[in-house]
Amino acid sequence: MSPPLLSALYLILDPAVIGDHALVDALKQAAAGGARLFQYRDKHASGRTLYRRATELRRVAADLDVVFLVNDRCDLAMAVDADGVHLGQDDLPLRDARAIMGSNKLIGVSTHTPRQVEDATAQRADYVAYGPLFHTTTKPDHEPVVGSDGLRHVRTLTDLPLFGIGGITLEVVHEVVDAGAHGVAVISAVWNAPDRTAAVRAFLAHLQQAAR
Repeated sequence: MSPPLLSALYLILDPAVIGDHALVDALKQAAAGGARLFQYRDKHASGRTLYRRATELRRVAADLDVVFLVNDRCDLAMAVDADGVHLGQDDLPLRDARAIMGSNKLIGVSTHTPRQVEDATAQRADYVAYGPLFHTTTKPDHEPVVGSDGLRHVRTLTDLPLFGIGGITLEVVHEVVDAGAHGVAVISAVWNAPDRTAAVRAFLAHLQQAAR
């Protein structure tokens, strides 16, 4: 697969929001709306369950020709041949993750401070997610909100693709893109929508307009 365009809409598949048995359906619904970048994030499942769910999601993602990343776990990402891994600040260091994943896999990093963005850039992550930009109920114990001004500042510190994350809704897409984001990472605004396919299309339309 050719390197994906790391921009626009980045959807996080989290069973805490979607439900344990609806992950594959959610992936299909979002892909039908045009989403092409997905991350599987599950903070509570056992190793066996993680592997089973990731394997099924990877198979469907490959069939749909969308990019599939795994949160936190390099071993799981490699076991299911995911397209890459997304690391938090408490996960394996980026250099060690790269040694495991190799140069052909994507590695993204969650960042919350300018210094963390600089570190991810120096170690050549493939992309950076920065936030939370706004208050979010998806992750109650989140880091302090950084806002659009914080995003605008770190945009000057990195040449990497940059995703805004945390409390992203349609109403703030233009603001986030204007602050320098290449795209937005979204959870509840799509998965809790009454029509997920339509919600994806609306986000993509707003992102396209904001990028003009």
